Amino acid sequence: MSENNPPINRPLETQRRAIVVGASSGLGAALARRLAARGYRVAAVARREAELAALRDSAGPGLICPYVHDVTETEQVPLLFDQITRDLGGLDLIIYAAAVQPPVKLNEYDFAKDEAMIRTNLLGAIAWLNQAAARFERARAGQIVGISSIAGDRGRVGSPVYNAGKAGLDTYLEALRNRLSRHGVTVTTIKPGFIDTELLKNAARTFWVVSPDEAAALTLAAVDRRRQLAYVPPRWRLVSLAVRVMPSFVFRRLSF
Repeated sequence: MSENNPPINRPLETQRRAIVVGASSGLGAALARRLAARGYRVAAVARREAELAALRDSAGPGLICPYVHDVTETEQVPLLFDQITRDLGGLDLIIYAAAVQPPVKLNEYDFAKDEAMIRTNLLGAIAWLNQAAARFERARAGQIVGISSIAGDRGRVGSPVYNAGKAGLDTYLEALRNRLSRHGVTVTTIKPGFIDTELLKNAARTFWVVSPDEAAALTLAAVDRRRQLAYVPPRWRLVSLAVRVMPSFVFRRLSF
């Protein structure tokens, strides 16, 4: 399952440890690379072994440790989480970035696609972040980050279940935050707009597109500030506000 290198010897500092789930490409890979550049030891979790190996090789020795895992196999998560935290020697930060968004036509109701999105985008997040929440609550420290989407702010006509899954993730993360804040644990919800990744191919129209690396930099800036909620880039907050206050009879006429 893993290809681990010995930790770097840092006698004058404590090496921080992170898990990035959904790390083989896009924003997840960019986050793993940036964390490694900061000196974190990163467990990179994803399905695609070749991409994980390339990610490992792009960083310094021992900084990125790949773990091949399909997040829909939720029964594997407790044992794998324990293995990773033992391999890393602890855990300070977990980021759940795994997501799928197959193309969905406006007149399409395909349960197989819907189930895949819920299992990856929501249930996978719950399986991984529950493990981290229990550990961090006991330790009274730690940071949890969930990569949601502006798509979760309202029920759009395009890809209803993608929207629903992200809305469910938002509520789950808020509930974790309300539980864990009293124990010294930070939970951050990241809500990106359009990022130049594979998911962008299924968007009907795009604007304000940013690179995965730019989105990763903005995400980690929010993590550093221990923000509860951050839109990436921040200007999407204004779009979200407009969308959320729009009357339903107006919103339903929109085609996105």
